[in-house]
Amino acid sequence: MPIITGRMFQHLDGHKDLTNHTDVLTIQDPDVLYIPLMNGNAPCNPLVNVGDEVKVGTKIAERNDHFYLPLFSPVSGTVTGIEKRMTTAMKMADHLRIENDHKNTEEQAFEPLDYESASNEELLNFVKNAGMLGLGGAGFPTYVKFLKPENVDLFIVNGVECEPYLTADYKNMLANMDLLKVGSLALLKLSQAKKGCISVKEDKKDLIAELQKTFAGTAIEVRPVPDIYPAGWERTLVYLLTKKRYDRLPIEAGCILNNASTAIALGNALVNGKPITRKYVTVSGDGVANPQNVIVPIGMPAHDVVTACGGYLSDECVICAGGPMMGTAVPNDTFVIGPANNGLTIFVKKDEETVKCLRCGKCTESCPSGLQPVRINAAEKTKNIEALKNLDVASCIECGLCTYVCPSKLDVTEGIRRAKRYMALMAKKK
Repeated sequence: MPIITGRMFQHLDGHKDLTNHTDVLTIQDPDVLYIPLMNGNAPCNPLVNVGDEVKVGTKIAERNDHFYLPLFSPVSGTVTGIEKRMTTAMKMADHLRIENDHKNTEEQAFEPLDYESASNEELLNFVKNAGMLGLGGAGFPTYVKFLKPENVDLFIVNGVECEPYLTADYKNMLANMDLLKVGSLALLKLSQAKKGCISVKEDKKDLIAELQKTFAGTAIEVRPVPDIYPAGWERTLVYLLTKKRYDRLPIEAGCILNNASTAIALGNALVNGKPITRKYVTVSGDGVANPQNVIVPIGMPAHDVVTACGGYLSDECVICAGGPMMGTAVPNDTFVIGPANNGLTIFVKKDEETVKCLRCGKCTESCPSGLQPVRINAAEKTKNIEALKNLDVASCIECGLCTYVCPSKLDVTEGIRRAKRYMALMAKKK
């Protein structure tokens, strides 16, 4: 254990038993979908007009600034408008409104590709034009990681899914092992790494056995990691696998990482010519009637997803877009499932009594980024921008551990989020 920073991780009660062993529900497509015209903070330009007919697989929008990312329609129907709606980032953004005709008429979004016979350039262009992006939460265009794959020692498929309650990646991997293999080996080829691995938590014995069988004889080995949080964060995972740390990007430690669901999506694109139009999403928590994993189209309102899972168990519920640690508590359920959303965690609202900070230092010794959350919180209250710069607030990954371990029951993470927003606002004004 590092003397200065502390453990930098915790074993958490994952509550994954709520959904680990239940069947995955494929929810009937809703009458109306709202496709977010955003990728991260970058807007996506619509390629269709109001009144246009679209099919499953029609390219409907694209991000085309310094990065490129196409978006594809999950349903067939009619484009009926562009509406402003709140996103899970608590921002208003344009959404493309599509009325579903429920005919499920498809068009070939792109031709499949044999990754083994394709050149690296052909494979990279395929990943780019197929709209592959990080499905673990970041939503970053996948091809960008492989533009200059120099000095890569290890390619890592991240299937750790350390966030409590969430089991969407676990279920996706078990159901789509062949596509996981194709996508992972294609990404390994792009990385030009000397070797590859796929990592999951060591308690997933059934999944580990299937992975070992699937990847036997390939250049990708199965590397289980301890059941700790945040083992799925790329810095923690790289350290667990290589004992190396880095400053900004994993490539500094000779690593490239991709989420397991991203690898599955690429496998589906390569084998079947299918873009990302649907998501495995975990709906769990003590505030929903039937916790389970669901398969839903991109653009489905969260309200409809919760209703399909039996609805809320109380009139006073908190809904998190994501898991309880890194997810965002959203004030209502009108937001839609985007490509990077992997969970809805719903809790019956409980009032917790807080006391003033005890200066115990637990938040500091638990922080996986090696920060001082209590000092960041104090600097945010006084809007001390120089102190916030020196405290490196931008390096916070909002993992939630500081709030989780706080004996005063303070929402330390939210204070740091406010600090980051304040810093961004000041930078924008400057």
